[in-house]
Amino acid sequence: MAGIKEIRTKIRSVQNTRKITKAMEMVAASKMRKAQERMRAGRPYATKVREIAAHLMQAHPDYTHPYMIERESIKGVGVVVVTTDKGLCGGLNTNIMRLVLARMQEFSDQGIDVQVTALGNKGLGTLTRINAKLVSQETQLGDVPELERLIGAIKVQIDDFVEGKIDAVYLATNRFINTMRQEPSFVRLLPLPSGLKDPWQEGDTLPVRDDDHIESTYGWDYLYEPDAQSVIDELLLRYVESLVYQAVAENMASEQSARMVAMKAASDNAEKVIDDLQLVYNKTRQAAITKEISEIVGGAAAV
Repeated sequence: MAGIKEIRTKIRSVQNTRKITKAMEMVAASKMRKAQERMRAGRPYATKVREIAAHLMQAHPDYTHPYMIERESIKGVGVVVVTTDKGLCGGLNTNIMRLVLARMQEFSDQGIDVQVTALGNKGLGTLTRINAKLVSQETQLGDVPELERLIGAIKVQIDDFVEGKIDAVYLATNRFINTMRQEPSFVRLLPLPSGLKDPWQEGDTLPVRDDDHIESTYGWDYLYEPDAQSVIDELLLRYVESLVYQAVAENMASEQSARMVAMKAASDNAEKVIDDLQLVYNKTRQAAITKEISEIVGGAAAV
């Protein structure tokens, strides 16, 4: 059995670890509230742009934007992977990367080339280790997403799609359901599916799914000023930007929630370990005292 001094050292070590995890839990809880507020603040804009884009795609204008054109065959795809920059957030990054790698394997089995963009250090590390075709990256995103930095990395994939180098762009991120639940999602970003339902309504945070459609009983028509091409180009660009920004905001809210839960579990486990070590310490100390008393009694009886 371990000595009293060794057990005491272990207890102090676990206590120090518990202090760290407890502090991280409190920090994550504070950041989680702010991240959720930013995520929800961005939903009205994304929803309104989403509605206008959906109506526009049902209007059948004279000008058709490249984002709306379905390709006859898929020879190459781009995947934008949104992960965190830091760890200690449970299985958040593991789950999204498992989903991404499975989809990449499916594309490879079909003979489709895959190029990836990494938003976040954890995804970048995994994609680098598997020698994925990395065309752009952006790390150290901080606690507040900055649209300018995100668009810089995404633009590589968008330009390749417009030029015909790839035939679809997908977005992989963690969608925030609630504090205890975050789900990985793999959704199509380009080409834009027509008639999509509102992706940011309460209780449904999935950005874009191919099978979501709005049923309209009447047609849509617009008057464009100055011209249809200028308006549609600007609108769809803003639509794609809002999807990317909202996806990163969802992932940041998921990150802080997952980290808070993980650190709370670590603090609780540390407390259990301390209790177990304290019990062993008391038993060891009691055994040592009993042994000393027995030796004293034995020595006195011998005299």
